[in-house]
Amino acid sequence: MSDVLKPSRRGVMKSALAAGAAAAIPGLSSCSDNQTRFETGPATREGAEAERFVAEYNREYQKHYTRANEAQWVSATDVSDEHSKAATDAQNAMDAFVGDKARMAKIAAFRERAWTVSPLVAKQLERAWMAAAHAPGSIPELVQRRTAAEVKHAAAMNSYEYKMAQAGGTTKVVTANDIDEILQKSTNLDERRAAWEASKQIGVALRPGLVELRGLRNQVAQELKFNSLLDLEVTSDSLSVAELMDLMRTTLEQTRPLYEQLHCYAKYKLAARFGQEVPRRIPAHWLPNRWGQEWRGIEESVDLDPLFADKTPQWIIEKAEQFYLSMGFEKLPATFWQRSDLFELPAGSKRQKNRHASAWHINLEYDVRSLMSVKSNAWWFGTTHHELGHIYYFLAYTRANQPLILRDGANGAFHEAIGDLIALAAGQKPYLKEVGLLKGAAASGDDVRWLLAGALEGSIVFLPFTCGVMTGWEYEMYEKKMPEGQMNAKWWELVRQQQGIDPPAPRGEDFCDPASKTHINDTPAYYYKYAVGTLIKHQIHDYIARKILKQPPQACSYYNRKDVGEYLNALLSLGASRDWRQVLRDFTGEPLSARALMAYYEPLLAFLQKENAGRDASFS
Repeated sequence: MSDVLKPSRRGVMKSALAAGAAAAIPGLSSCSDNQTRFETGPATREGAEAERFVAEYNREYQKHYTRANEAQWVSATDVSDEHSKAATDAQNAMDAFVGDKARMAKIAAFRERAWTVSPLVAKQLERAWMAAAHAPGSIPELVQRRTAAEVKHAAAMNSYEYKMAQAGGTTKVVTANDIDEILQKSTNLDERRAAWEASKQIGVALRPGLVELRGLRNQVAQELKFNSLLDLEVTSDSLSVAELMDLMRTTLEQTRPLYEQLHCYAKYKLAARFGQEVPRRIPAHWLPNRWGQEWRGIEESVDLDPLFADKTPQWIIEKAEQFYLSMGFEKLPATFWQRSDLFELPAGSKRQKNRHASAWHINLEYDVRSLMSVKSNAWWFGTTHHELGHIYYFLAYTRANQPLILRDGANGAFHEAIGDLIALAAGQKPYLKEVGLLKGAAASGDDVRWLLAGALEGSIVFLPFTCGVMTGWEYEMYEKKMPEGQMNAKWWELVRQQQGIDPPAPRGEDFCDPASKTHINDTPAYYYKYAVGTLIKHQIHDYIARKILKQPPQACSYYNRKDVGEYLNALLSLGASRDWRQVLRDFTGEPLSARALMAYYEPLLAFLQKENAGRDASFS
């Protein structure tokens, strides 16, 4: 067992950026001046007092954060009542710390005198205040009830056994990976429908807990005058709910023409594959994903799964690490490999674990871990690169002069953007060629169809789900207090309107299909960050491709490019120390928009319009 990365390291690059090095990257403003300004507090008594307060706050915050994360890790990787109770107790202690009334009063007083403190201290005070808003000490019993309900709900979700209907009226236990494999590969519509319906039964089990949690989450948020949980979460990202929903609508409007063309292309391909009439909307069980959020494999001319047939899951993770090493990042800490839970549980295992891929910054230092169930296929290849993107983000902002409470992404969307950015880069032809995965005829395939495959399984298909369905449903659920008897109906209304998808049969209120999505349960009012992250991802990628690599965004490679690594490290190491809008402008030269996203897929639109000539692309 080798040591973890030493706390004295200021980043995860093999060579630290020299002062002003960021300025040498084309179009990138220097971060060193801003960081120096942040770390130089005002020469006032109030400023000195505030600096002492946040220093002590950070020390105590880390202790509680680590204990809570350790307990939640155990609860997620070995589901049991005992571990759920330990996670509840640790979270209660964390909540009691951040929501302590005396501490909140001090934070409020410092915030009222914001001009007396440095920008970096002000940032920490704001983060501490928003942490308190999630667990205000004025309502400790309500906060504890919410925590207990969330831990109980997570245990029910993590321990759920999927059962798939069989011929003769029997059922068999299947895993999430089993369901996904059927939806990706089976041509038997009856089997596909059985798998899809099995994936939704978890929603029935989780519905009562979700309804209870909606009430508790909103009540906690309202204590400090937020309208809802969604309002609290969005405010934490320096947005208003109105701004968020306007951004979601604008993004959907800008991308709708391309999505409709993709939808039209896909429904004709799928109808031919299954020998069916072409429908107006796509039946949900025809699609290769449980929620229709990515349509991998519909474009059959680009099938990457065979590239991994002779690879082990361990090889996939090691290859993902090598991607970062080639750009100049350090090797992952030895403890990452020792403490992570990376592979699917063996058949018959008595242990149960959360099946959703995730990355964990356990102690805000160098204890970083990932929870996955890696298999040897293209989806897990991209997902593993994505999860390590989170891990390297953690490590980049783990540095001596970064306050512990600011060891986070510029906002939640930035974290998702970085993970998805690397997954995007890992799926491009030049990279796959460089690492020896793509050879022969596959390497010289039609570039437009390669772009088509990427659009079907990537951003364009994803946005109607994240902007329209997930964010739209949680807006109704939390902000508009949607009646319990309309939860499933509203979900399918949004799915039809935004994704153009129908269920295989009517889905009444005895079901709760939104609860089949992990994030609805354990990461509520978060999914909009994936939408914002999708825009940020393409803006960063566009900058890297055009300004640093001098290559087209649709076909470029970050591999073995130390200049790309330096650019990314400069961005990641800022953590949450600066406003995310300014960070985006500084590192891409433009404000948040869908410009780069649509430019990336511009060559595809003309191709699809020609392919779909004479077809009705509308599904509304």
